[in-house]
Amino acid sequence: MKTFDFVIIGAGSAGCVLADKLSASGEHNVCLLEAGKADKNWLIHLPIGIIALLQNRSLNWQFNSHQEKTLNNREIFTPRGKTLGGSSSINAMLYVRGQQNDYDHWHSLGNTGWSFNDVLPYFKALEHQERGLDDFHGINGALNVADSVSKPAINENFIQSAIAAGYPENHDFNGASQEGIGYYQVTQKNGLRHSAAKAFLTPNLHRKNLTVITQTQVEKVVINDGIATGVRYKHRGKVQQIIANHEVILSAGAINSPQILMLSGVGPKAELAKHNIELVQALEGVGKNLQDHVDVLNVAQHNVNQVMALRPKSIWWGVKETLKFITKRTGLLTTVIAEAGGFIKSDPTLDEPDLQLHFVPATMDDHGRNLKLLFTYGISLHVCLLRPKSRGTVTLNSNKIAQHPRIHMNMLDHQDDIDTMVKGVKIARKILSTSPLSLTHIKHIFPGEDCTTDEDIHQFLKEKCNTIYHPVGTCKMGQDELSVVDEQLKVRGIKQLRVVDASIMPTLISGNTNAPTMMIAAKAADMILAEHALAQDKVKVKVH
Repeated sequence: MKTFDFVIIGAGSAGCVLADKLSASGEHNVCLLEAGKADKNWLIHLPIGIIALLQNRSLNWQFNSHQEKTLNNREIFTPRGKTLGGSSSINAMLYVRGQQNDYDHWHSLGNTGWSFNDVLPYFKALEHQERGLDDFHGINGALNVADSVSKPAINENFIQSAIAAGYPENHDFNGASQEGIGYYQVTQKNGLRHSAAKAFLTPNLHRKNLTVITQTQVEKVVINDGIATGVRYKHRGKVQQIIANHEVILSAGAINSPQILMLSGVGPKAELAKHNIELVQALEGVGKNLQDHVDVLNVAQHNVNQVMALRPKSIWWGVKETLKFITKRTGLLTTVIAEAGGFIKSDPTLDEPDLQLHFVPATMDDHGRNLKLLFTYGISLHVCLLRPKSRGTVTLNSNKIAQHPRIHMNMLDHQDDIDTMVKGVKIARKILSTSPLSLTHIKHIFPGEDCTTDEDIHQFLKEKCNTIYHPVGTCKMGQDELSVVDEQLKVRGIKQLRVVDASIMPTLISGNTNAPTMMIAAKAADMILAEHALAQDKVKVKVH
């Protein structure tokens, strides 16, 4: 069996950052295991490829939830990245950190060292901000953060309509204030996707102390006498095992990390017994506390043809936009689909935004999988609830890693979530009915013109609400009975095992989760390296 100092499970946003930071000094041997393939598919790197990536079975886990009682018994599509870079290789590339209070709240829950002032230096250190250095942004990091170079004219109409409807303009959602409407910044470089793999892994594959093994299905973490000593996995049809001298680090994401923990005997006692898994450490919180941003699309038909549609004028527009990409690396092929949007309050008396908007220059439905709507000229406006109170679970369908876990999103289970989303739909309708957007408006496709009362909108929400791909919280950091890891991200009751990914978030941050996940990994790497440097110093003292 091969031996490494650190074994990282999952080469997603967190795993790529960890692999970089832990191997950088050359003092530690690091092995990174990834279930998917290398990130060589052209769809990954061309931003508009996101449309096809949502349906790509080899690069996307394509999870589906169990039937959701709160959403008319629909199964909710839950795509997650399955390649180097993980979900940062298939996502919409929006660079969003969340609000200061998100992290201060983590700190208030007893998670020392996770306040906004504690995490801001990590955000800055990871980032190369093309706009330049300031109090909130860095320029020496590996992750390129840029302004979008795809800005169809209809996007500006949306921004002006939202401002006319009473919402402030904001040129930097990651600056002093998140509130307002404007353009998102994106993780792109020269018009191409700049994933966690591109930023932190690919440039470092030459390191002799870094081993990356793709197409590897981890079956379990090997735990002996309460100590994580290695990983058992299947590669090219053979079951193999590697040893971790220092630590096993689980970075498989909010869906896969709790699954692997449970298959390793760490989790709720009753759940493990149900699937005949030997109990190693009872932790009731594994798989609980699932949170995601519930989201709904408001779709309208418009008399405008510079949008994404399967219509002659739009197709010709797309051809001209393609030439822009070939000559200047700008235009439609660089689109992240939702360049414009913002953060607003459902009630002006609130202290901070509780809704996020994503504007799409196309008619969309069912994650873009309903192609019939693309034969219509139109636009769509996402409304997303930033801090849901509903909680779901990730449990097991069997004791086999090959079978997807059982996901129960449980969105709109809390009345406050319903009330806020009803307000959000009304706000979206108001913006879509405000000039200049109103000048080209033909009709609302959904919700329809007859959807007017709160109860009508609630029924619409049950029919159309979905996830916007930000699951977190299933191995949460904290001090209560449902916490899985402590503030050092160490799994409770097991030595030499940490979870480092979005699953450790005790509560969902107010925005897209990719940048915060990379921040978590960078901070964790510092903690890990400091701890093992101290251990080595103690050994040196004893020797002398």
